[in-house]
Amino acid sequence: MNQNNIQKLSNSEYESLISNSFNKSKIKEKTIVAGKIISIVNDIVTIDVGLKSEGRIPISEFSRPGQKAEIEIGDETEVYIENVDNAYGETLLSREKAVKQKAWHDLQESFAQNKVVTGVPFNRVKGGMSVDLNGVTAFLPGSQIDTRQIIKDTKELLNKPLELMILKMDKYRGNIVVSRKAITENELKEQRQELLSSIEEGSIIEGKVKNITDYGAFIDLGGLDGLVHVTDISWTKINNPSDVLELNSTIKVKVLKFDEELSRLSLGIKQLSENPWDTVSNDIKLNDKIISKVVNINDNNVNIIINDKYDGVISLTELTWLKKPPHPSKIVSVNEEIEVVVLEIDDEKKRINCSLKQIRENPWMKLKDNYKINDSFETEIVNIVDFGIFVKVQDEIDGMVHISDLSWNENECDEIIKNFKKGDKVKVKILDINVEKERISLGIKHLNNDPVQDYISKFPLNSKVTGKIVNIEDKGIKIELDTENKIYGFIKKSNLSKDKNEQKTERFALDENIDSVIISIDAKTRVVNLSVKELEIQDEKEALSKYGSSASGASLGDILGSVLKK
Repeated sequence: MNQNNIQKLSNSEYESLISNSFNKSKIKEKTIVAGKIISIVNDIVTIDVGLKSEGRIPISEFSRPGQKAEIEIGDETEVYIENVDNAYGETLLSREKAVKQKAWHDLQESFAQNKVVTGVPFNRVKGGMSVDLNGVTAFLPGSQIDTRQIIKDTKELLNKPLELMILKMDKYRGNIVVSRKAITENELKEQRQELLSSIEEGSIIEGKVKNITDYGAFIDLGGLDGLVHVTDISWTKINNPSDVLELNSTIKVKVLKFDEELSRLSLGIKQLSENPWDTVSNDIKLNDKIISKVVNINDNNVNIIINDKYDGVISLTELTWLKKPPHPSKIVSVNEEIEVVVLEIDDEKKRINCSLKQIRENPWMKLKDNYKINDSFETEIVNIVDFGIFVKVQDEIDGMVHISDLSWNENECDEIIKNFKKGDKVKVKILDINVEKERISLGIKHLNNDPVQDYISKFPLNSKVTGKIVNIEDKGIKIELDTENKIYGFIKKSNLSKDKNEQKTERFALDENIDSVIISIDAKTRVVNLSVKELEIQDEKEALSKYGSSASGASLGDILGSVLKK
């Protein structure tokens, strides 16, 4: 606003301006007069005020902020005379000054008498809004917009009439500060007194949702706020009050507790309806199959709503028959409707424990109908862990192949498991089925015969075998018995000879062939235990039986000596 163009008028001076506007014969400068619009050309309005020359005013002075001018030729309007006959012989008029002079007069009167004025916000500025008060621009600070709530988006107030109180007015500086809050505070004070006189515990009243937090919602009851705790919003568990309540919505609440001294109100919404748990036994029975809705999923369970009024839960172990169940989100999804079986009605926790897997028949019960021990089949790898691989068997049953059951040669198992990946097709053999423990053991190496057992079936215990020395150590020597099938034997130092003086490993050399007898099998290491000593004993027995008898008094040396002579 141009401070040089604003003249400070007293009430008497303003009255003089008004009276002069009706006396055309006494028209003079710095007065307000009535004129008639005689033309509107190129955004210039020409007005006749009864002088020898007309005045011209920009059409913008006839419009309100944010609006278009609504004038027509022939309309009468009040104007302010700046100059009757300037150097160019023109009459200088101002519509804006006429409006402001009249508006300032009215506003000064309203300010003095503490009256309510009407203004229209037309622009958002830093810290508040610009408001049009009948042609005069005022400032509405953001802190003075409303008492009840902080309006985050003041755009909704633009170009809408508001009732305001003038807090400050300085005509010389052209400053006016207005408040909407001052009016609402007075209204709230009256409403608060009226509410306090009638409120009591158990009352049902209407209010507006003022603010929503994680722990509840604040309700504006008209001059007094109350809190609805999250546990008092619904009989069923909710994750956040915003799932049920909407900001600025009008709702009914029940007064649960009223502290008159602190003016503190505890409110409830769920208390407006009967507690469904009072009649749960009439609605739901154990082993009932019911439709429910998934409302939340976490690592250990799934939360459901039953009949829109009961909280239910499905534990991880009741989601699937799988021994190693996946994350619950892989089985169900939020808002999905599922059928469940009622396992338990927990009145204390106000919760119904349910099962999803028991809707279907236990697949372990029919597993033995389809599979038997030693059956083999092709399947798909569903998971790989350090100690083995899990494969799909049927329905919700997975079986495990232990890493040691990947190959008969355990040294190869670590490398074999590294080459597997999820989705690979593999052939397996059933080793064991335990329905009670819900466990099925599988093997891959068992698809082929155990090469050690094949060797033993060909060379049973006490058989004489020949092998090549592949390793010599203090405890004994390692023998390769079958190169192709990687069958190895071991001769302990004590079994290297019948004569203790000959039980020395240094007597032998690598790659040397050696004869021995199979005396046992180490099931864990799958090594064939051999003995040279046993071979010597067998040879001695054979020689005695063939060439002589110990009863005759002849020694083995005598017998062997005579044989050698022959």
